[in-house]
Amino acid sequence: MTYKINPMPAQIAQPDLDLLAKVETATLGHWRHFGFLHRQIQPLIPGRRVVGTAVTIAIPGPDSTLLHHLLSLIRPGDFVIVDRLHDDRYACWGGGVTVGAKAAGAVGAVVDGPCTDLEEIVQSDFPMWCRGISPITTRIYDLGGAINVPVSVGNTVVMPGDAVLADESGVIVLPPEEVASEAQKAIDIQIRGKAREASVRETGVKLGDLSGATAKVLAKLG
Repeated sequence: MTYKINPMPAQIAQPDLDLLAKVETATLGHWRHFGFLHRQIQPLIPGRRVVGTAVTIAIPGPDSTLLHHLLSLIRPGDFVIVDRLHDDRYACWGGGVTVGAKAAGAVGAVVDGPCTDLEEIVQSDFPMWCRGISPITTRIYDLGGAINVPVSVGNTVVMPGDAVLADESGVIVLPPEEVASEAQKAIDIQIRGKAREASVRETGVKLGDLSGATAKVLAKLG
């Protein structure tokens, strides 16, 4: 029953976050294989795209003592990443934690487990990703935990200080030094994709011709 609390990580540079906010997670999924949280972690409020700096926490099953304390450390722009240490029964995040996190300036959160108080989360307009809903909640049991350590969330290692991009399609974390280059690459691909979609809509050209897929199929048919 011990606590480990490391310093808060350096926040991602705002220009890099501004670039990343223009990116869809699914665009990064065209070439990246690392950093994506498991697809079972889904948004509770659809239609949101959020970027921020990962602040990590690991807490044991029935206890949320350290999570409550973390809310006194959160800074505007932080994105809370909660490792539940394999627990899938207890909801550590509900209406009260949502209000506290939003008041502290958190831009969103991921819980690798269930949440509760869906209506209150929606009413608070707080972007939240998790593995579903549970009525069984944590308590202040003082069982220990860790803040700003490497965690495993959605079968993915998340480091404190990683950049987080979360939207309707899922959640990805990026090392700070990769944010600007990966975001710009994704933006360029999205621009080309929109142009291709416009061409299909407006000129009647076939998608397979534009992508090169039809030529590959015809070449194999020979």
